[in-house]
Amino acid sequence: MSSHKFGDQIIMKLRLMLMTALLALCLSSCNDKQGFQKETEDPRMNTFLREWGGPYKGVPTFNDLDLNDLKPALILAMDQTKNEIAQVANQDEEPSFQNTIIALEKNGQLLDQIFSYYGVLSSNLSTKQFRDIQKEMAPKISKFYTEINHNEKIFKRIKYLYEKKDSLKLDKKQERLLNLKYKNLVRNGAELNDIDKAEYQKINMRLSELHTIFSNNVLAEEENYYLLLDVSQLSGLPESLVESYKIAAETLGFEDRFAVTNTRSSMEPFLKFSEERDLRETVWVNYYSRGDNNDAFDNNEIITEILKLRHKRSQLLGYENYALWRLENRMAKNPETALALLKSVWPYARSKIHEEVNDMEKIAKLANENIKIKPWDYRFYAEKVRQEKYNLNSQEIKNYLQIENLIEAMFFVAKELFNFKFVEVKNNTVPVFHPDVRVWEVTNATNNEHIGLWYLDPFARKGKRSGAWATTYRSYSSLLNQTSVLSSNNSNFVKGSKGRPNLISWDDATTFFHEFGHALHSLSSNVHYPGLGGGVRDYTEFQSQLLERWLLSEPVVNKFLIHYQTDEPIPKELVEKIRNASKFNQGFSTGEYLASAIVDLEYHMTDPEKLNPHEFEKSVLNNYQMPDEIVMRHRSTHFGHIFSGEGYSAGYYGYIWADVLTSDAAEYFESADNGLFNKELSKKLVKYLFAPRNSIAPEEAYINFRGQEATIDALMRDRGFSGAIDQ
Repeated sequence: MSSHKFGDQIIMKLRLMLMTALLALCLSSCNDKQGFQKETEDPRMNTFLREWGGPYKGVPTFNDLDLNDLKPALILAMDQTKNEIAQVANQDEEPSFQNTIIALEKNGQLLDQIFSYYGVLSSNLSTKQFRDIQKEMAPKISKFYTEINHNEKIFKRIKYLYEKKDSLKLDKKQERLLNLKYKNLVRNGAELNDIDKAEYQKINMRLSELHTIFSNNVLAEEENYYLLLDVSQLSGLPESLVESYKIAAETLGFEDRFAVTNTRSSMEPFLKFSEERDLRETVWVNYYSRGDNNDAFDNNEIITEILKLRHKRSQLLGYENYALWRLENRMAKNPETALALLKSVWPYARSKIHEEVNDMEKIAKLANENIKIKPWDYRFYAEKVRQEKYNLNSQEIKNYLQIENLIEAMFFVAKELFNFKFVEVKNNTVPVFHPDVRVWEVTNATNNEHIGLWYLDPFARKGKRSGAWATTYRSYSSLLNQTSVLSSNNSNFVKGSKGRPNLISWDDATTFFHEFGHALHSLSSNVHYPGLGGGVRDYTEFQSQLLERWLLSEPVVNKFLIHYQTDEPIPKELVEKIRNASKFNQGFSTGEYLASAIVDLEYHMTDPEKLNPHEFEKSVLNNYQMPDEIVMRHRSTHFGHIFSGEGYSAGYYGYIWADVLTSDAAEYFESADNGLFNKELSKKLVKYLFAPRNSIAPEEAYINFRGQEATIDALMRDRGFSGAIDQ
């Protein structure tokens, strides 16, 4: 319902008539590029409200957005959506699946369009002007969604259908959609009394402010901290990395200097290769202290308030703690089950870390470096151990990992598994939000039927959040006639000098394939109802993690891992070294991840009334006997997965939950004829694991594909976790 209180139905009808007329204006096509400053001016002039026109069933006009238009566009679209919902709520007809559930599925399309722009501005093009708008609008957006969730008339209609669903003759997908809508409203306070609803709304509004502040603080710390080097401080760094750091310094305005910026893609290779231990420490401290510098962007108090508000809201809903509420509708079902998985793997990871540190200290002693390994040493000496044990040099591998070739490799896999063909769109026929962004049309390789577009934004820059992610600007829904999917991948690769190929690390290449898996999940969707187009969080990482396995498949290795200078394919001997070293450093990679996942769950299972993030983080890790040589992958003050929103809060464990499925499914493929390219299993992969999205329960979907439930055994074999462990 609208947030306004109307005295009678006449006023409501007049408002609906006004909004209907306004909607007609909003949806009319207009190419005028001028924005408007006032909310009362003609919405056709608003750059965020224009209909998506042009080719491919309409595309976003990213190239000429006016930020002055964003706030009025959001306000208008939220008002429009509330009135669309009011039309459903105020019907005189008895509730039916068609006039209630289907009607609600069709609401909010204009707002969805604006949020596609909003996500790009937040993640890829963040500026001070946008952040100011975001800070102002975040609580209003939260209030809008809370009002929808607490609309009593809508809830009564859905509850009526839910309670008589057995007599409605619904098919399985309709029943699943009804169940999800009903349970989602209950979980979000639809049955609270008016006083508690008001408190719930107040909490949500404040949380939205805090999540935004947290995220922007981290981004500010990434932009404000960097290390400038001169030519005497480059020892150990490969030439390609030196060139990248030079470009980064020039971008910051420093000539004849080299800059290590405060992002993972810049930090990690420096820690791996630099021979300057004191500089490694500086870079490490800069990165792992984000949000924890006792300055204007410090996140400690923000974390405490977030945890208190989440706890209070959970108790309003009748749950003992936030984790119980959050995991109720996940595969894990409860935090105890999730924590049990983490605890079962943790001793093996800790043992492996101790083995790895012993190997490092032996290498250091051989070089007359009698040191105790510190966190800023781990990557450096791990690289030396890798060379010693496996005669494997990370830079040697990197020479075969050109971004262009990896893109073609991903397209090859998509063709073999999904029958997708990718053709780059040229001549500026599709607007993009930055010159680095490229676009491909995706079609069915057999009949050339259009499927969608794939956008790629590969390189790091100021205003772009760190890491890698996938986004969908328009999801598939046959109900809405949205059959052209608009999907994107976003990375933070360090751009090389002009005219030179862009080379990335093996870890970055693996992540590239991972995020492409999310894109394929969107592009292969065959969902009728938009409400079934999402997914269960501890399951949706599975599909993307599984796609990582194709990076080391024989066809990809032979065709696409080509030396950037000699054009020679990667030698079989080097490939064999990579395979042999696949379990190398699993203590570090698993341990730093598990530490973050454990702390996340412990945060959200604890009464936060007197909680101090510094002390809590340290106490939890001490209780789990965290090795001194590593830290959490994401320390609390920059743990954006759980504190810049609620997508992964109390759910960061989901990556390893999904990896249990991944390891099990990979062994299933590898046991079949033609391994990862088995045609029968590829069809099952798409049919049961990619195309249905959330229209099938994850447990059912996996059994349909695999024929049985997954066990942890394959994961333990994958990571080389066997034998004696630390107790």
